[in-house]
Amino acid sequence: MREVLAEFETASGARPAFRVEVADTPELRERGLMHRRSLDPDRGMLFVFPRDEVQSFWMKNTFVALDMLFVSSDGRVVGVVENARPLTLESRSVGVPSRYVVELPAFTARERGIQTGARLSITALP
Repeated sequence: MREVLAEFETASGARPAFRVEVADTPELRERGLMHRRSLDPDRGMLFVFPRDEVQSFWMKNTFVALDMLFVSSDGRVVGVVENARPLTLESRSVGVPSRYVVELPAFTARERGIQTGARLSITALP
């Protein structure tokens, strides 16, 4: 699976970056991080959707607790779901249109200062 560098610019000026796998087809978005037993602290997944819409996620067959960062097409974080519990069918959304969702290990957003208003930039990896 293709990987990119996802870097956030926080309100404090910090620039935490993560190597993320890209889920940009319906099949890859549906599978997401299912069946993974672990996720390194600097890793995650970037979900890319065709347009800005209210996105909703579940944790079916996902064993790792996650933060979900919802990002609009202009690169602005519009909401964060923190510590989504594994193996649940509960729908998680921030109720605001987004084009991208970045999933990171639980509590990473808080620990790295990533919150609503942060900016996301995506860079191809060699």
